[in-house]
Amino acid sequence: MTVALVVLGLLLIGVGLVGTVLPALPGAPVVLGGLALLAGSDGFTRVSWPTFAILAVMTGLVYLVDFASGALGAQQVGASARAVWGAAVGGLLGIFFGIPGLILGPFVGAVVGELTVRREWRRAGRVGLGTWLGVALGTVAKIALVVAMLGVFGFSWFA
Repeated sequence: MTVALVVLGLLLIGVGLVGTVLPALPGAPVVLGGLALLAGSDGFTRVSWPTFAILAVMTGLVYLVDFASGALGAQQVGASARAVWGAAVGGLLGIFFGIPGLILGPFVGAVVGELTVRREWRRAGRVGLGTWLGVALGTVAKIALVVAMLGVFGFSWFA
């Protein structure tokens, strides 16, 4: 049973790491689930409940960063609400086009969303770039938080 928990936990962590980058997968909660299985494999003796609570808070921070980053990037350039929604939809649709879609999807979505409000290409391009930069920096921050989660877990496990 313990081996199965460890294998499933490691599998979930791997899927969660991918989900941290892909917008359609809930990366941090999947990583947290994998860490819970690993911690549970020895009855939470190496990783205590308080440490696990810290990991849960860090998971919540990932969502806060995810939401705030795109919105703040859009806000900095004066984007409309449609541009923000367009960036979100573009990011989701971009999944189907691989890496180029993941990179260009939020930008294109923000530009299209902004063009539905104001027909100014220059402004829409600026909004798209600002929103994309927010999303990109948010993704880097999410990855950093998930890696920090792994570090906190690893420190607790091996200490």
